[in-house]
Amino acid sequence: MKKKFKMENLDCANCAAKMEAAINKIPGVKSATVAFMTQKLVIESDEEDLTEILTQAQLCCQAVDEEAKIIF
Repeated sequence: MKKKFKMENLDCANCAAKMEAAINKIPGVKSATVAFMTQKLVIESDEEDLTEILTQAQLCCQAVDEEAKIIF
């Protein structure tokens, strides 16, 4: 299933690319896209794993930029 989330404090396209690469490495993620221009995150995964994936994704984003947040 695909879910879209708004992001806050995403400062540059390079950071978005690093976040996307890190999120795609999380077990259970089929695909992830971080769009700098629209400040959106799209994750495709199994529904039962979504809570854990979002927790890990938030940690990935904050590792790249401490102020970046996923709104869920």
